[in-house]
Amino acid sequence: MTHKFQSWNSVPAENMSEMISRKIVTGEKAMVAHVYLKKGAVVPEHHHESEQITWIMEGALKFELEGKEVVVRAGETLTIPSNVPHRAVALEDTLDIDIFSPIRHDWLAKDDSYLRRGDKE
Repeated sequence: MTHKFQSWNSVPAENMSEMISRKIVTGEKAMVAHVYLKKGAVVPEHHHESEQITWIMEGALKFELEGKEVVVRAGETLTIPSNVPHRAVALEDTLDIDIFSPIRHDWLAKDDSYLRRGDKE
């Protein structure tokens, strides 16, 4: 693979529901996504092979994982190990950057119905 340069402004947004949308950039072994969540949006409990690093740019997400609640706010990160079930609720309008390795093939194949339900808190 050769290098690939692009601006986030050139990446098309994908509307998952009225509450969640995202933009994805992927390489061969890692992917990064801008995830836009409206206040009250729910990411239902799920798990995946990919290790995930979530970095909140704006807003705040409340995660439920490993029997605990963790609130992640702008400027903070949360690392979620492979196959750990987790759920999130947007406490305010939020821009979250998610980094995955390996890449989320379910996202690329649009086989991620849990995100498309439009659950609200």
